Amino acid sequence: MKTSKIIAAAALSILAVAGAQAETYEGVQQVTSTHSRAEVNAQAVAIAGTNQYAEGASSGVTPVLSASVDRARIQADAVATAHAPNQNLDRKAFVNSTVPAAYLKPRVSFTRQAGL
Repeated sequence: MKTSKIIAAAALSILAVAGAQAETYEGVQQVTSTHSRAEVNAQAVAIAGTNQYAEGASSGVTPVLSASVDRARIQADAVATAHAPNQNLDRKAFVNSTVPAAYLKPRVSFTRQAGL
């Protein structure tokens, strides 16, 4: 009981010391400027009129990108992947991180079903 009071008193004294080092309020500072409003306005207008980013890396027009594969082929691959029965399988969900053979083969062949 006595040690807990000593620890509490030490903690309060540390907080008191930390609180005593607060900053003082000095009020609103006076503006000390060597330029008049008209001079500052003239400088702002002169700087705003120039293009500050003219020498930047992205200042020019970007070139048109050309794809190595045509759009129809990419769309066909996307549709085939979206319709694949095993697209959501995660290898980590199976033993030894290998997907069983039963999951790798589609169960129904859509071309055979259409021929019936």
